[in-house]
Amino acid sequence: MRTKLLYLFFFFAAISANAHYLWIETNGTAKSGQKHEVRVHFGEYTYGVIEKVEGEAFPSVANFTLWVIAPDGTKTELKTEAKEDHYLAFFTPSKDGVYTVTLNNNEIDVIDYTQYDFGIFKTHYHSTAKVQVGKTDGDTQTANPNGIVVKQLANDSNEVKLQVFYKGEPLVKNELKIYVADLWSKTLYTDDNGQVSFARPWETKYIVETTIKEEVPGTYKGEDYQFIWHCATYCIK
Repeated sequence: MRTKLLYLFFFFAAISANAHYLWIETNGTAKSGQKHEVRVHFGEYTYGVIEKVEGEAFPSVANFTLWVIAPDGTKTELKTEAKEDHYLAFFTPSKDGVYTVTLNNNEIDVIDYTQYDFGIFKTHYHSTAKVQVGKTDGDTQTANPNGIVVKQLANDSNEVKLQVFYKGEPLVKNELKIYVADLWSKTLYTDDNGQVSFARPWETKYIVETTIKEEVPGTYKGEDYQFIWHCATYCIK
């Protein structure tokens, strides 16, 4: 019995570690000509887990790139600075419109979870956030042709409308999780256009996560893997 309990403990610990995700945290509105702050976190927000930059977990996913895409499509890479529990960056919007902050990390070592019946896989993280300057709303932009991405659609109601893409095509009937603090979460599924919508009953931070397994084996840095686990997040603050 004790051996079985230990097995279950390590199994769920492993799955919990895999459930970690990268997300971008930034205020959803900004002013033209004023410096705007962006933070990159790693952990599980709804459980209050935010990993330390110099801890055991964060360094394995720290080789990410961070960009801001202006309303006209201009893409600028952002320089990050390591802090205690996040990476910090800034950008200064120069015109009104919707800016899309985007993070990509497709350079993560292969993980072997065969002992937990999950397989050997490579991880691909992607994250986006919307920053609106001025009163004109619009869609966020997508910049992940090789993986999964969450796009926020322009909307004049109180609902949040999102669309999920996988390799440039709408991802239909795919699970999407909405996380709020204090262990509150909700599960939705994309429709035939890859879209979902939901209300925001509380004025707080919401993190959206959606994943997909690309069942194609390959090799990365000399290590074979059975599939790629794609994970996309979208933070609304």
